[in-house]
Amino acid sequence: MAAAESTAHDLIAQHRPTLDQALDTIRTRAYWSPHPEHPKAYGGEGSGSLSMAEGKAAFDALLGTRLDLGQPGTDDFVGGEVSPYGIELGVTYPHADADVLLPAMRAGMRAWREAGAELRAVVCLEILARISARTMEFAHAVMHTSGQAFMMAFQAGGPHAQDRGLEAVAYAYAEQVRTPDAAQWSKPQGKRDPLRLTKEFTPVGRGVALLIGCNTFPTWNGYPGLFASLATGNPVLVKPHPRAVLPLALTVQAAREVLTESGFDPNLVALTAERPGEGVAKTLAVRPEIRIIDYTGSTAFGDWLETHARQAQVYTEKAGVNTVVIDSTDDYKGMLANLAFSLSLYSGQMCTTPQNLLVPRDGITTDAGPKSYDEVVADLAAAVGGLLGDDARANALLGALVNPDVKARLEAAAGLGEVALPSREVANPEFPDAVVRTPVIVKLDGTKPDAEAAYLSECFGPVSFAVAVDSTGDALELLRRTVREKGAMTVGAYTTSDDVAEAVEEVCLEECAQLSLNLTGGVYVNQTAAFSDFHGSGGNPAANAALCDGAFVANRFRVVEVRRDGA
Repeated sequence: MAAAESTAHDLIAQHRPTLDQALDTIRTRAYWSPHPEHPKAYGGEGSGSLSMAEGKAAFDALLGTRLDLGQPGTDDFVGGEVSPYGIELGVTYPHADADVLLPAMRAGMRAWREAGAELRAVVCLEILARISARTMEFAHAVMHTSGQAFMMAFQAGGPHAQDRGLEAVAYAYAEQVRTPDAAQWSKPQGKRDPLRLTKEFTPVGRGVALLIGCNTFPTWNGYPGLFASLATGNPVLVKPHPRAVLPLALTVQAAREVLTESGFDPNLVALTAERPGEGVAKTLAVRPEIRIIDYTGSTAFGDWLETHARQAQVYTEKAGVNTVVIDSTDDYKGMLANLAFSLSLYSGQMCTTPQNLLVPRDGITTDAGPKSYDEVVADLAAAVGGLLGDDARANALLGALVNPDVKARLEAAAGLGEVALPSREVANPEFPDAVVRTPVIVKLDGTKPDAEAAYLSECFGPVSFAVAVDSTGDALELLRRTVREKGAMTVGAYTTSDDVAEAVEEVCLEECAQLSLNLTGGVYVNQTAAFSDFHGSGGNPAANAALCDGAFVANRFRVVEVRRDGA
């Protein structure tokens, strides 16, 4: 048996059970993950993975180094990342001459296409396995580029991101094998011999995919597009956010190693970093070789991509205004605790964090008695204050502000209305230069036109608006308008009324927004589970795709048919 055939056999034997479990889980929507969520699961003799100490040492060893990936067309090495915790990473990365790199990436497409859907899938799973073994190293890389606290960087940047990558591979495989590889076709002709054709069907990738990474969740938001494109036969060029290069550069490094060892061209996955202010994403996005684009970031650039990158299939996750309707609750304390955590996690720097809390001005009914609008807002402010009152706990939940723009929005928010909860500065003893701030809650009158500019715009970061509305019905109309005009990644609602719950559901169904009802325990509106939850819907202005569904992968390839006369 040839070496390549042996490698293919071994990879299929090793990873096919995981692929099958993923395929089953996206059908059942049950809980499952092959990637451990606890740090103690990593490291130790025979584990094949880095321990916490080994991961930290591996990260430290990267600082101040050149990450040479051996790519063609490298004309410079560039860098400049500074951790939100105050550390200069000092890592430099390849800057590409696209005229050289892009043709080199396309050169490996034929062998990758001929490998077939199954082998492509298990090669992707081997890449994910290599990344999983380095989870602790990746955790520090994500922490020091995104500003996430360590445990969140470990979980969201590690196992949860890997889950999303695997989920994309499963959807990609399922869509590709929906059509058989071959078919014998026979059409009866009455007394004459039937017409007979042999037909072959081959999934063919569109071309080079461009992944434009984001600052806050480089792996979690990056892996779905990366692995969906790769598994469907496309080379992937990774263009990270300039402030968050390292996690995706390590990903490309792992992918190139696996591709080489598996007998494929490593240039099927490549990285290009950019010089300050270069704007290379805009240049690359309109090149004819780029046929797929995955982007997470601002609405302005997402809209530009959708308008100008006409040669490519463009998948965008942009800004939205996430809203919670508060009508009533039978667990007032649980509601407040759940909302307080949701507003605080990673300093609100999540595309799923609630921004607008719509509360009837006459108040709500609760198991603790009727609560006025002012009481609800004051009690929520107290819940956030209590949650973050201890600085050590606050640092573990908040992380650091990812960039100065977030800090500026936070400071400006206090001037938009009556401040119900002022933001405070939190000292981080381990990282004195980290900018850590607690959330601000601002009270706004939903009937005042001058307040609309605030609550109908995304204010990314630890800023929330408690919007007083005349009634729950008015809240639902404002919810509908917000989702339709501005988009939303998430919607939440609290109610004890079946009629109100049905009305909220109808708004979300009509406006295509993901809804969480009456969350009072350990699941939060800004969290989604791979294989079970859909992140975004693709049906409102916040995003034109969902992570993950069939639509996210199916248009990354086409099926080419070859017909031959005779049986």
